[in-house]
Amino acid sequence: MKRLLTILIFACLSTILPGCADRLDMEDASIPLTLGLDLGADNEPIMYSTFPVFNKSAKKKTQETYARAQTMRQSRAEQDAHSAGVFSGRNYQVFLVSKRMVQHEDWFQMMDVIFRDSKNTVSDRVIMFDGPLDEIIYLNPKDQPLLPILLRSMVDTKSSKSETVNTNLQELHRQIYELGLTPAISEVGLDSKKKIRLNGTALLNHKGKYVASLNAEETVLLRILQNKVKKSASITLSIPGKAKHSPFETDKVTFSTDQTRTRTKTITSTNAGKFRFDIDIKMKISLYEMLFPHDIENNSTELEQKISEQMKKQFESLIKKIQQQAIDPIGLGLHARAFEYDEYKAVKKDWGKALANADIRVTIKTTIDAMGPIK
Repeated sequence: MKRLLTILIFACLSTILPGCADRLDMEDASIPLTLGLDLGADNEPIMYSTFPVFNKSAKKKTQETYARAQTMRQSRAEQDAHSAGVFSGRNYQVFLVSKRMVQHEDWFQMMDVIFRDSKNTVSDRVIMFDGPLDEIIYLNPKDQPLLPILLRSMVDTKSSKSETVNTNLQELHRQIYELGLTPAISEVGLDSKKKIRLNGTALLNHKGKYVASLNAEETVLLRILQNKVKKSASITLSIPGKAKHSPFETDKVTFSTDQTRTRTKTITSTNAGKFRFDIDIKMKISLYEMLFPHDIENNSTELEQKISEQMKKQFESLIKKIQQQAIDPIGLGLHARAFEYDEYKAVKKDWGKALANADIRVTIKTTIDAMGPIK
């Protein structure tokens, strides 16, 4: 009886633990942290990967591989041939794509294996690099962390301040196939000293093609329009009528957005179904810096009004830029679908064009909530 029970237990374990057959021991694995996608001189796809080197005697702490192949799955065998262990895609931290790659439509189809093979991760931060990928993949600055760690930290910290977006592969997949929204991903580049810097945000159209870039200041405005500012964001404005004393720009005021509330109302006119969006923004701000004299304690209303006027101009400039490119990173198509579905349904397959012809109005009210400890 005891022997029969033992056999029965082993039989049960063999049926519920079939996944152990394809296990991969840590010491036999290569752990790529960066995945890169670029185009070569003849427009052939090039895939890059970077691996940390866990060896005390190694002078270089990373290994870089690349492969020329028609598909990402095909490139894995080539990259695997240059690594010490078995190639594993479970630990990617960042996915780098060159600007040249995203200037082509439908490049995102190359990523099919990432979503089809369950052994791959889809939490990689998606970043566009403004230049050929070999310039950043082989950079290896001695005074900075490993490339994937540096880029991941850049995106995580700057996106928390609304200076870029934090779009991973899973979110990019949703944005690509969402008709009422166009994708936005982080953008980095190299400065004149070959240091990696965060440029802001790259905007793509419905087919994933790059169309425009936003700097950090414009990205903050975009996140406000999206109602996605979770923490305080810093904004610097020039106030008209304030004197400048060369070489100092003493007409500047800097503040943080303590509380931001954005409400969007969607209206469809009877004129050929043209959309109208009324975006109402209310902001409570704390003054960080003011380079001109002003009696805030007794006359805060005037400064609040001037800040609101300048903010409105910046929002209108950003909206104009978006409409000229026939894209919708704000996600106004989601509002149109929710509140004016019949009209949205008629134009959803070309929503970018419909938004380009829409009437978008912004109203903003700014309230100074704190002015600092000085008087």
